[in-house]
Amino acid sequence: MESLSAIDTWPVDHAATAVVARDGRVLGQHGPQDREFPLASVTKLLSATAILLAVEEGALELDDPAGPEGSTVRHLLAHASGLDFSQDLIRARPGRRRVYSNLGINVLAETFTERAGMQFEDYLREGILEPLGMSSTRLDGPPAAGGVSTVADLSRFVAELQAPRLLHPDTIAEATRVAFPGLDGVLPGFGRQDPNDWGLGFEIRDGKSPHWTGSHNSPETFGHFGQSGTFIWVDPAAGAACVTLTDRDFGAWAAEAWPVFSDGILAELAGA
Repeated sequence: MESLSAIDTWPVDHAATAVVARDGRVLGQHGPQDREFPLASVTKLLSATAILLAVEEGALELDDPAGPEGSTVRHLLAHASGLDFSQDLIRARPGRRRVYSNLGINVLAETFTERAGMQFEDYLREGILEPLGMSSTRLDGPPAAGGVSTVADLSRFVAELQAPRLLHPDTIAEATRVAFPGLDGVLPGFGRQDPNDWGLGFEIRDGKSPHWTGSHNSPETFGHFGQSGTFIWVDPAAGAACVTLTDRDFGAWAAEAWPVFSDGILAELAGA
């Protein structure tokens, strides 16, 4: 895919990307596929998927109490618990506002460990990473933002999101639909969005503007970006997913380059 070479023009030292079809085929790739990059908040997609597996296996239920009073596993996954971004403070009552929270995801992992009697990092590795062959992916820090991975590994992950084998397709379908519809809130890096739609760990593109995906990404697009200059999106309408990792922190350069890059990919896919 010629559109992927655009990463060579970005103001970064290293970047790698791949586009993966719904059937798992890698449609195109550019840059070092096996180079390890810090994921920052893209880690949340891996952690959320592990929690969803735990729900399937009965270790947790989505409506189990977790976090602040009145909050549940579902609230924490959907950034609707009211917990502050990083401090042990409650910014809103559960289900009233979308408060993006690293702390909420970390609390969720701690809740799993308490109830399942197993370290969350071990469960993520044994339940998700090893079965998918993601041998270069690991947690080097908290479950909200401490992951390290490669484009090659994450290409396997987005193949799973598009055609689930480890999880039931209904689980992924529920996780990538809007949870607690109508909540507004701040999308980090892009300001207040009304609504600020989110699924269970997955950000939903919907009609957000401005946004880090392309103007031609469908409203059903789901994924996440990371402060370390990383992103994953899956666009069901396009039948493809994109993994892009860089070694420069998110900033104005990314907010400008990423949507144009994504639109280039979608145009090439549409013309294929």
